Amino acid sequence: MVAPRLGQTPWQTVGPFFHYALPHPGGADLVGGSDAGARPDLTAPGHFGLARLTRPMDIAGETIEIEGQVLDGAGEPLPDALVEIWQADAQGVYGGAFAGFGRAATTDDGGFRFRTLRPGRVAGPGNSLQAEHIAVGVMGRGLLRRLVTRIYFEDGPGLDDDPILALTPPDRRETLMARAIGPGRYRFDIVLQGTGETVFFDV
Repeated sequence: MVAPRLGQTPWQTVGPFFHYALPHPGGADLVGGSDAGARPDLTAPGHFGLARLTRPMDIAGETIEIEGQVLDGAGEPLPDALVEIWQADAQGVYGGAFAGFGRAATTDDGGFRFRTLRPGRVAGPGNSLQAEHIAVGVMGRGLLRRLVTRIYFEDGPGLDDDPILALTPPDRRETLMARAIGPGRYRFDIVLQGTGETVFFDV
């Protein structure tokens, strides 16, 4: 007996439908009460009724904004990617009052923006001290698994001694650097492949 044909499955490996249930209003604002991070234009009315988070507004530390784009190998923006971050607080501590985790869906031009705390330095391998950094995960069309990278700050202390950054070829470290574009504002683009490809880590 020949099995009946069930029709063609969607060509997308992860999207564009994957992010409907993931980013929520405020998911990209780790320190305040804004609605940053979601794509309400892609979500049914009332969908976020139970997903809104309440975050403390008086967390100690410097509030910063990180913005950028997710770009494919041809330099084209990905409008249906999901970017997530996780980090320590300003004292270099994970957990506690500061959740340290956020998600943002990219906009039509591949853009994302996070409002968060500048992280403190945390312990690394062999009792070393890592430079200030934010861990980043990327999911999107054409990706079979989440990509993982880091955001370092070009003006941050300890870059020369960071044990993880030391694993990266010197000529590619710039792909991990957030560039200052104003007081408390940084630019960090994520290039999935090709020229200027962001360094991604195996985890």
